[in-house]
Amino acid sequence: MPKGVTKRRPRTRAALLKAALETFAEHGFHATSIEQICERAGYTRGAYYSNFASKEELFLALFDEHSERTVRRLAEAIDALAAEEYTLERLAELASRVEPDERDWYLVTTEFTLHAIRDPQAGWVLARHDARLRAEIARGLTSVLRRAGRELTVDADRFARMLIALREGGLAQSYVEPAELPPGSLERDFLAPLLAASTREIAPEPAPEGEREGARDEGRESGREDASETSVSRTGQGPTP
Repeated sequence: MPKGVTKRRPRTRAALLKAALETFAEHGFHATSIEQICERAGYTRGAYYSNFASKEELFLALFDEHSERTVRRLAEAIDALAAEEYTLERLAELASRVEPDERDWYLVTTEFTLHAIRDPQAGWVLARHDARLRAEIARGLTSVLRRAGRELTVDADRFARMLIALREGGLAQSYVEPAELPPGSLERDFLAPLLAASTREIAPEPAPEGEREGARDEGRESGREDASETSVSRTGQGPTP
């Protein structure tokens, strides 16, 4: 493949993804044609099919891109915290943030989820992508909680499912009633108590056996020295040469 084509391909793919998200959000996943996406992106059908085999494949690329961006943004925000800021309340506050462009993605992913419920093959594929996202959430959550001195008392994957349900269910209500329930409100109100109820403080790790034996030996030696000093003070004499 010529070098120019190789360099252009990431730009072409990015433009098609951006155009697809905008068009899906505006017209709907099923109502949008590949021609509309190409026209909006400024590329031909040939350019489209050199990157994606179908609209479903394009959506899944959008899904992975959105997941990676969301996880990365949250990780960067958490990494910027000072040690004393690692509290459940602060973590919940960061996790509740909703980007302004999230509404478009919510419209698109909700429609595709309905499609996946009706189509078993689409459901099977979407479930695999969902599982990868949950694994990232579970790993990140476990690591962040450890920094806060806590650990989950429930299965991490199941807890990740609950977090996603809280997020998506909350956004569904927020986008219908934005004035009554601004996006992220439910997470801000309930995520910290939920984390507190589903985690516990990490118990200090016991010292290795060798270190414990050494500590006991030092304690016995210290006790003998104290006893010797007490005996000397009672007799008023120094130790026997």
